[in-house]
Amino acid sequence: MIEKVYFSPQLPMAVSASSSEVRQALERGRDGHTDKATNDTLEAAIESLWGKINAQKDYVLDRDEFALFNYFIYRYKGNTVAQRTVARFWDHYKGDPNAAESKT
Repeated sequence: MIEKVYFSPQLPMAVSASSSEVRQALERGRDGHTDKATNDTLEAAIESLWGKINAQKDYVLDRDEFALFNYFIYRYKGNTVAQRTVARFWDHYKGDPNAAESKT
């Protein structure tokens, strides 16, 4: 299967999921307020992240990367690489260190 690669000349090729630009675009996308700039930002970020996942088969997503990946999870339905990536995230997930509940 050939993967589509999205590129916007206004955006750098690699857009970090943890950048404020991507976090804000993700929030707008979740709220249903998408426009070309929002879509371009999210597409660039997911393509960069997907490339990272495929380059490092044991890559563990951080929370921001997982949020971005989860936003696009429908694209990867049935994809074993994606399934393993999500499983690795949950296997390594530590939760919110600032949470009120403590297990110590």
